[in-house]
Parts: sequence; C-alpha cells; structure tokens
Amino acid sequence: MNILEVQNLSKTYGKGEAEVRALCQVSFSAARGEFIAIVGESGSGKSTLLNVVGALDNPTSGKVYIDGKDIFSLPEKKLTIFRRQNIGFIFQSFNLIPELNVEQNITFPLLLDYRKPDWKYVEELLGILGLTERRKHLPSQLSGGQQQRVAIGRALAARPAIIMADEPTGNLDSRNSREVITLLKSMSARYRQTILMITHNENHADAADRVLRMADGRLQDLGVTVQ
Repeated sequence: MNILEVQNLSKTYGKGEAEVRALCQVSFSAARGEFIAIVGESGSGKSTLLNVVGALDNPTSGKVYIDGKDIFSLPEKKLTIFRRQNIGFIFQSFNLIPELNVEQNITFPLLLDYRKPDWKYVEELLGILGLTERRKHLPSQLSGGQQQRVAIGRALAARPAIIMADEPTGNLDSRNSREVITLLKSMSARYRQTILMITHNENHADAADRVLRMADGRLQDLGVTVQ
C-alpha cells in the first residue's frame, strides 16, 4: 500500500486575466520508505505542490490521501492535528525555537500533543545526527549544518507518515549540504521514512530513489535513479 496518493491535484490563484494555474491535474504516489526528489525551475509549481500535499494550503480541486486518509475531508481543527502528527517539515530556514536547546527542539512537536517522548528513540536520533554532545546547546551555539540536523530530528520525532523537505540544503555550504542529503537518505532507509524533497541541485536529486520534475504546474515522473 502506498503511504501517499495524490489524485488530479489542481491549484489556481486569482481570476480572469490574473488567473495563475500553479498546479494542473497532478497525480502521483509514494511508497513507504521512498525518497522522492522534486525538481524544476523557479515558478514551476514545486513549492505549491509541497505546500498542498503537506496540508499547508488547500487545493482548488483534487485529492490527497496520506496513510489512507483523505486529508482535505477533515475539518480544519482535525486537519491541523493530523498534519502535526503525520507530516514532518524541513525548511530551508531551520525554524528552530531559539530559547529551546537541541533536545527540546527535537521533542517539541510531541509536547504540543501532550505526548511523552520515546527517549530511547530520541537518544538514537541524537546519535545518528551527531548531536549527542550538543543536546543542551541552544541554536545560536550551533553551526548551520548542526541546526539543520536538529530540524531533521524534529521532523522525525513524531515518526510521521511523510516528511516534506523544502530546499533543505539552501542555506548550507557544499560539505554540509552533502551531509544533510546523506542523512536524509539514511533516515529513509533506516526508518522506512517517506520523504518528498524539493531541490534545485541535480546532484542532490540523484541521491533520491525517484525524481519528479515540475514544469508549468504539470508533473513528469523521471523514474528511478541509478545509484
């Protein structure tokens, strides 16, 4: 069973002469544990696609099923809770809470739902991410690469059905960028974590299991990459 099903997804902004069709009948699926890269020029619709699939924006038409759930059939309050518990986000800007240390930033999404962290799993994440020795550090005491690792840990903390990564290496140098892509790939394999990643970097896209290309709001599946 696919963890994600996107069916005939469309998104239109404006009306009349000002109408912009950001997404045009986009359909694709993702299996559990699949690492998918989405590439395309600026304005091609890839960020809109990620925002709609991640329930940060509503579609004009079409369906999104995550783990068998028709997410846009949910009332707004229930959709907010579903998104928090089932979708992890990694952004270009790290969006860490400056007053919280590494460990607190990673577990924060769980606390929003009054859930007790699985400390064994948290310890495992800290080790894999190379953050064990920095668990009590504040974001201001970390490098950019370390901050993005914290963001990856935060996205994984709730064991979401799917992770949305929007240009996760955009604010990093080449060495840290390679490390982040390697981490994402290993997390996908280790935890069977499904990841959708937007990237402008073709080399980073090659690390994914499959590549999708957006152009003028339409999707082309470029198929499985050769590792």
